[in-house]
Formats: sequence, structure tokens, C-alpha cells
Amino acid sequence: MGITKFIFHKVLGWEIQGKFDPTIKKSVVIVVPHTSWHDFYVGAFTRRILKTDIHFIAKKELFKGPMGAYFRWMGGAPLDRTPGQQKTAAIASLFADRDEFRLALAPEGTRKKVNAWKTGYYYIALAAEVPIIPVAFDYSTKTVFIHPAFYPTGDLSKDTTILRAYYQNVVGKVPERT
Repeated sequence: MGITKFIFHKVLGWEIQGKFDPTIKKSVVIVVPHTSWHDFYVGAFTRRILKTDIHFIAKKELFKGPMGAYFRWMGGAPLDRTPGQQKTAAIASLFADRDEFRLALAPEGTRKKVNAWKTGYYYIALAAEVPIIPVAFDYSTKTVFIHPAFYPTGDLSKDTTILRAYYQNVVGKVPERT
């Protein structure tokens, strides 16, 4: 057992159920619930153990200087977040420019409790013509659940109902924000 698996499974006590389909090279990976910065390292351990590249987007300012190299190495892609940008189109173009791109997003858009998900993840998947892969970090059982790919139909309401069902009874690191 490698050091990453040892720390994740034995020291931290986490397990992984499911896996990413290796034939799906491009997707939007939605991670719910997102209640804490701890989600970052749970995700980093998971992708390393599964040997699957998972990417993220962050404001372009983070990619300057020595930290920029680190963020790129971790799978980051810079995004211009100034007002007036066509962000969905810009993010969708990242898929076209790469042979492999799995973009992790938190539909809540924040680590605070929300009643509704933001819809950007959905429209990015539609524009890029890629599936959505639901992933849950359940801190109550210390389990990462990776569900099968879901192909959006264009019916946001119906598809959101289906996707949200994957997260019933899943508890985030900060339960009151779940």
C-alpha cells in the first residue's frame, strides 16, 4: 500500500465507493456537499488513489508566480472572472482545447448552506457536450461516492431532481451547512 492510500484509508479512515469510467475523458464532476476547505484534500487524495486527473478552475490571479505552477500541477486552469465575460463559453472551450478534462465544481457555489444549486455546472456540461459525474464526500461515513455518468437532457428541472437524489442523506464536514 502506497503512502497516499495508507494516509487516506488507515490514518484518515476514508473509503472510496465507485470509480471514474476510464473511457470518459471529459466531464463535469459535481462534488456535493461542499461545506469546508477539507474537501480539497479529500478530493486530492481520491484522484491520486484512483489515478484520475481531475481539474478545477480558479481566478487567473492565483496562477501568477510560484503558486501558479503549483495550481497548474494540481490540475488548475485560470479563469478571467471580470464582469461581462462569457464564463460558460470560456469554460466550455477548455474542454475543446484538451484531450482529457474532468472539471470539478461545487454546484452550491459556496461552502455555506444553500437552498438551491447554481446552474453553471449544468450549462457548462451542455455547452461542452460532456456528461456530469456526481461525486459525494460523506463525512458521516467517511466515504467518497463516485456515481455513474449522467448525460444532461436539456431539462434543467428534471435533471437537477435526478442529480440531487444522489446526495440524499450525505453529510458534509460541517453538517449544518449540508
